[in-house]
Amino acid sequence: MKEYEAVREIFNECSGNQMRDVFVEELQIEDLDAFIKDKYKDEDMSYEKTILEDGTVIYDILTSQIKQRYSFTEI
Repeated sequence: MKEYEAVREIFNECSGNQMRDVFVEELQIEDLDAFIKDKYKDEDMSYEKTILEDGTVIYDILTSQIKQRYSFTEI
């Protein structure tokens, strides 16, 4: 199991509020894909996965018309 710093961003689509909610936590995860699928298992969800040169794994998620992003950096 690997340990990650996980950053979750929830993008606000309201025209009067362009701020986003940001949550940071440390997690131990064996399989990132399984973690994302399990987290949103009860919702209609699609995602795109990107792996950056530094090893950071980014998931751009769309669920219930809300855009979210998870970034995982191994600690």
